[in-house]
Parts: sequence; C-alpha cells; structure tokens
Amino acid sequence: MKKNPPLLTIAIDGNSSCGKSTFAKRIARMLKYSYVDTGAMYRAVTLYFINAGLFRDTEEPEPELVESLLNHIMIELRFNEDTEQTETFLNGKNVEKEIRSMAVSNRVSYISAIPAVRRKMVELQRKMGENKGVVMDGRDIGTVVFPDAEVKIYLTASPEVRAMRRYRELQEKGIEAGLEAVRDNLMTRDHIDSTREESPLRQADDAILLDNSDMTVHEQMEWFGQIYERTLKKIQDED
Repeated sequence: MKKNPPLLTIAIDGNSSCGKSTFAKRIARMLKYSYVDTGAMYRAVTLYFINAGLFRDTEEPEPELVESLLNHIMIELRFNEDTEQTETFLNGKNVEKEIRSMAVSNRVSYISAIPAVRRKMVELQRKMGENKGVVMDGRDIGTVVFPDAEVKIYLTASPEVRAMRRYRELQEKGIEAGLEAVRDNLMTRDHIDSTREESPLRQADDAILLDNSDMTVHEQMEWFGQIYERTLKKIQDED
C-alpha cells in the first residue's frame, strides 16, 4: 500500500511584489495545503491603526501606543469557496480590498517593524502552521517563523518588473496610483524591511533563491515541482 507523502512546511520569503502570493497560492492548490498570506496580516494591523486615527497627527505613532491597542485586533484568513481565494477579515469585517490600498502600503513597513507587532503576528502564524501542510509567504518565514521548514524559497525580481506587476495589480482592483509612486513605495518598503532590527527581510542560509523576473507562473511551478520531489526523496532517504 502506497503511503501518502509527508506533510511539509513551505516558507516563501522575498521582496515586495515579486509574486510571492501568486506562487504560494498555486503551490498550496497543487498540494492541497493551507495557504497563509502573512503580508495581509500585517496590512490588516496597519489598516486598524489608520482607522483608529493613529496617523492623523503623525507619520509614525509611538510604538508603545501601538502595542497597547494590539489586544483589540483579531485577524482571520478565510477561504472563499466561490472565488477560491483566501480573504482577510479584521475584527469580523472583510477588508481584503482595503488592505491593498496605497494608504496601507505607505505605512505597513513602519507598523511591521514594531517588535510587539511582529511578536504577536509570529505567534499567530506559528499556530496556523503547527500541523504542517502549509504554504506561508512573507518576509521572515524561513528565518524566524519556521526556521526548520523543509522547503525554504527566497523569491525576487528586478525593481522594474516588480513595480509593473504591482501597478497592474492596483489597476485591476480599481485603485489609482502612478507607476513611479508604486516603484518608490516598493523601494522604501524593501529598505525598511531589510534594515529593521526585529526579524529583518533576508535570505535564510538554507533557502533556495529564485529570480522570476523572466519566468511565467507555469515555469515557476515546474521549477517548484523539481524542488518538491527532491525534498521528498531526501526525507525518504533519511528515513
């Protein structure tokens, strides 16, 4: 009797708008795994603070004030069977469209850099993936959230390609933004994310680098298929 393959934890990290979510969703669908968009979680936290007025009088609210309000935030990722998409809920409200706005994009890296925010999100993410069979994408999945993940991928693409992808995504969602503003936002977020003290964006030592600047989604999935089979064989050989 053929045994089912072991459930894995698949960690995908990388720069802004390099296609992490699209790639991760495809992998999760192929393997019938759960998918967790950690970027959406940080965006939801940021949206909460925007709506709470914390940015009204300052560009950077005090971390202590942010930390004091964290217990008022409940984030859920729910799978919509009609659209076959995972949607983000903030305190019971679907905020999937709101969290993709430029207002949130311009502030999410600041909020994400606050240690108390990262600790709360990491704790929640670990609970979501504690039973394995999960694909999680973000900035610190392979380095902090699941340093023992069986598959770690660091995804990147050229700044020009990433800016165009993000610009087209916003256009498709009816969100107004100029291409230059989008590119500047991506560069700023990358800098903040990679230089922050708390779990900065970096490639894990054992992560596999994939530059998908000139790759189709189909080509990326073929590449992943080889990585997946190689990982299963390694686990089998070790057993």
